Amino acid sequence: MDSNRGLAYSLWLPDAGREPAGGIVILHGAGSCKENHHDFARAALAAGFAALAFDQRGHGESAGPMGAGALEDVAAMTALLRERMGNPGARVALRGSSMGGYLALLSAPLADAQAVVAICPASGEGLRRGLTSGGFRFDADVPALERMLSAHDLHAEVAGLRIPVLLLHAEGDARVPVEHSRELAESLSSPNSRLITVPGGHHQSVQHDPELRAVSLRWLRRVL
Repeated sequence: MDSNRGLAYSLWLPDAGREPAGGIVILHGAGSCKENHHDFARAALAAGFAALAFDQRGHGESAGPMGAGALEDVAAMTALLRERMGNPGARVALRGSSMGGYLALLSAPLADAQAVVAICPASGEGLRRGLTSGGFRFDADVPALERMLSAHDLHAEVAGLRIPVLLLHAEGDARVPVEHSRELAESLSSPNSRLITVPGGHHQSVQHDPELRAVSLRWLRRVL
């Protein structure tokens, strides 16, 4: 638990004396938790990265409802990972799934991230619909979170990113259509950015696919 912000996290660091290839902050989706992404964290550690997965507010063991400070929480966890790596200037990427992908793309400048992996990233409109319909099962300050979502134009902010972005999306995703990632990909400016779509699958299939996990880690090693 981060005693300063009330955020619960899991941390993976390479053995002492082994310089990490970089750091990765892992963001889960709506209604999920950090433990659901420990498979990726373990693979990241095996690939030479330091990794931190945390429970967003309203989820898992973290304190308080999710609200207006969601992006600041990502930045705080990124700073914490750099601190625990012993290098305040360490190159760190954000890796998020669904709602976590949305937050990773928006918070990258605030967190001073050097790359983003966004898996089936949600849209602001889709997240707002989930909030107002009661479709999400997590504790949220709904008015505050709605204001935060309304304040950001994801397509415009992605167009402003100058860092590499890897978008991964299953074509069979019925929750977030693959066209959303295709539209975002058209705005990416870094020559190292990529969009990978895979036939079939569903909203969570890409998150835990071993081959795509390896692809994303190789890409991160190259861009970090």
